[in-house]
Amino acid sequence: MCGIAGIMFKNGRTDHETGVALIDMLDGCQHRGPDSTGFALYGEEHRNELKLRFLVGEGAEANESEALIKTALEAHDAEIVEDKRVGNTYQAVVTFDGDLRSFAYAMEHAAPDAKVISIGQSLDIVKDVGSAHDVDDRFNVHKFKGSHGLGHVRLATESDVRPESAHPFWATGFSDVAIVHNGQITNYWKMRRRLEQRDFEFRTDNDSELVAVYLADKMAHGAPLREALKSSIEDLDGTFSFLASTKDEIGYAKDNLAAKPMVMYENDDLIVIASEEVSLNRLFPGQALNTKEPPPGSYDTWSKST
Repeated sequence: MCGIAGIMFKNGRTDHETGVALIDMLDGCQHRGPDSTGFALYGEEHRNELKLRFLVGEGAEANESEALIKTALEAHDAEIVEDKRVGNTYQAVVTFDGDLRSFAYAMEHAAPDAKVISIGQSLDIVKDVGSAHDVDDRFNVHKFKGSHGLGHVRLATESDVRPESAHPFWATGFSDVAIVHNGQITNYWKMRRRLEQRDFEFRTDNDSELVAVYLADKMAHGAPLREALKSSIEDLDGTFSFLASTKDEIGYAKDNLAAKPMVMYENDDLIVIASEEVSLNRLFPGQALNTKEPPPGSYDTWSKST
């Protein structure tokens, strides 16, 4: 059992308190996933730059990983504009003009003890073990302002309780695509082998990473996010509810059995989606919300221009 949450402010401004909103929503459903918590945050777009965040650990191991990452960035003509260490992560903003997929895979191999957790022009993912407030204490999520974002609380069922196993997952090899997922993809290995035969790489055995890469691949071949979500219901087996986001859109998909809960609320200013209504009530205390639950086999998207 896990909990998911998503929010988008429709006017597209990046000065909304997205971090605070997601902390409140995830705190409301923390009982669904006490092991780890994560956030996919979309802020101001860096059009000619990429934001990268790596899990590097702490101490001497982290120092060595940071040095190796900097060497790899230089080798791929990615010039560091700014960088910093925050908690157990290393974050760098770089200028890069090349093949993103090859660059992303190279960064995955830059340091043996480091792991890429996001790359994007506006996307930044932070995730770690502990509650929403624990992760906020380490990464100051409450200070983040942006247009939209996703959140996830995790109860580990098939993999270890480690930061790299937490959600959200970015679509490895693609910019600005992220996902949070509640459920299980039962044809995971079949779908993964199909993508690996086309030289895609995976960093975990988590089925959520597969969904992210699947959607990003569809979009890279010209499908809008909405059509990619529709195809996922047909191609992926299992019981699932998931939220996906790009730098301009947010969307959801539910399998045909609809065994995993999801509820949403929309007004003229925003769309909010979560596993349970208690998460939505955290944003509108004391108000009677006209919420709805998406039907089985459904999908939808919203953009910042809606």
